[in-house]
Amino acid sequence: MELYEFQAKQLLAQYGVATPEGRVAVTPEEVERAVKDFGGRTVFLKAQIHAGDRAKAGGVRPAGSPAAAKLAASELLGRKLVTKQTGPEGHLVKRLLVEAAVEGGQEFYLAAMVEPFSGSIMFLGGAGGIDIEERAAKDSSLLERVHLGISGEKKTGDIAAFCERMGPKDHSAKLKPIVDRIHKAFIELDATLIEINPLVLTKSGDFIALDAKIILDDNALFRHPDLAELREMDEIDEIELKAQRSQINFVRLDGDIGVVVNGAGLGLATLDLLHAAGGKPANFMDIRTTAKSLDIANGIGLVLDNPKVKVLFVNVFGGGMQPCDTIIEGLGIALRRKGRVLPMVLRVTGNNEDIAKVRLESFGLPKIHSTDMWQAAQRAVAVAQGKAQ
Repeated sequence: MELYEFQAKQLLAQYGVATPEGRVAVTPEEVERAVKDFGGRTVFLKAQIHAGDRAKAGGVRPAGSPAAAKLAASELLGRKLVTKQTGPEGHLVKRLLVEAAVEGGQEFYLAAMVEPFSGSIMFLGGAGGIDIEERAAKDSSLLERVHLGISGEKKTGDIAAFCERMGPKDHSAKLKPIVDRIHKAFIELDATLIEINPLVLTKSGDFIALDAKIILDDNALFRHPDLAELREMDEIDEIELKAQRSQINFVRLDGDIGVVVNGAGLGLATLDLLHAAGGKPANFMDIRTTAKSLDIANGIGLVLDNPKVKVLFVNVFGGGMQPCDTIIEGLGIALRRKGRVLPMVLRVTGNNEDIAKVRLESFGLPKIHSTDMWQAAQRAVAVAQGKAQ
């Protein structure tokens, strides 16, 4: 779950990371009042969307007076901002972060993320500014790295050396507590990314986070009901939200093969097999072990609602918590509810597979059984392409 900049800064402030004085506004009048409350100081209006490169797209604007801020706000609010990260459709600007300007200084990049190979927390740091991510992708030596533990251990010497390598020279001692605080926040918030760019070292010797990005692990939100409330419901795909409420992870894709799978790993492997066979899946599906037959029926119903789907590929491995017959029962309920007859390619194996296959026979619908995943994927692609029945 990606947070807006103002939400990320609010969380970082709770951990003692300094941020500029700011206020969120949703109308030009609120922006004008905020600037007046700041004493008429120069401010920056920052469009709050889930995308970077806002400044390049005109989504970050300075204003030297309340009137100028109100005018700029009227031009930003309600408009779609298009950046490299939004795609051509852009994101609608519904709110602005009004921030008091901060004196300039040396800019740094600082980020914490999960290192994919070791699973440890990795910090990246170095000179910041515009396009640092693109520049670092071309030259990895631009950013220093340090790996920290996932249980909160400090590794004081490693952090101190990392801060010195980042280059703030005499101010590295002030940087170390910030790294410690972000490390703590990363663990306690169940984050997958905390990024500050730029982290400015002001002329007075203080570090201030001028921009911040936080992504939280969706799978850990049950531990953070307060953070789950930060989710912007009108920006979540409605179909994916329905699936989540039915204990199913679901992502719409642009293909014509409806996928019914239990387990994230099996789901991803199924997509890979379909692509390798020359097909195009219409969705990703991960039926959670907590899903009951009615939940499963709701999830499969979302697949059947897609008019592009030409065939259902049911790839199920029954376990102790969720046997095969539970999933097939959900399939039967969904088919009866929707009344849509589609050919099915099924690979059903594991706990209670015999019971599941008996129930399948009672459906009286066209289906192809297979015990091999690759063979099943090839058959599903062939049916979707009209080459087999």
